[in-house]
Amino acid sequence: MKPVIPRDRARRDLEDAAEYYAREAGASAALRFVDAVERTFGAIAGRPASGSPRYAYELDLPGLRVRPVGRYPYLIFYIEREDHMDVWRVLHARRDIPAWMREPEDG
Repeated sequence: MKPVIPRDRARRDLEDAAEYYAREAGASAALRFVDAVERTFGAIAGRPASGSPRYAYELDLPGLRVRPVGRYPYLIFYIEREDHMDVWRVLHARRDIPAWMREPEDG
């Protein structure tokens, strides 16, 4: 299994989502979300090709795959690299995915 390494932007996406759950539903809800993300990271590490390639075609990003985060309305976007799983974004499924994926990496 390859390590799953979120980019800075993906980490910020996760922090924003966890803060939202904490604010709206409490700390335990935020922790359940984080647990679901960690389980999804494990699934990605174990079976990288199981994610959908849909957005790879739509965004012209070869190798891009996406997996949903359990029962949460979030999607993890990643590319398998030689030595790790490169997580680009973690986005709410109802967002304008193409626009958010094209947002520049700022750190």
